[in-house]
Amino acid sequence: MPFVTIEMIEGRTIEQKRELVEKITKVVCETVDVTPDRVFVFVEDLKKDHFAKNGKLIIDQE
Repeated sequence: MPFVTIEMIEGRTIEQKRELVEKITKVVCETVDVTPDRVFVFVEDLKKDHFAKNGKLIIDQE
């Protein structure tokens, strides 16, 4: 069973997440020859004040 974890900065809509997990599932199925019911996709939203890049919190880079 493939497990896919996607971490991204918060702010995407539920529609975007639905499309993302659908497409990821399709690619995994095609690549490793499994059925969709065997693929698990976890989406983790990273809060802008819990994540930094280049020495600064993301929230401070907006």
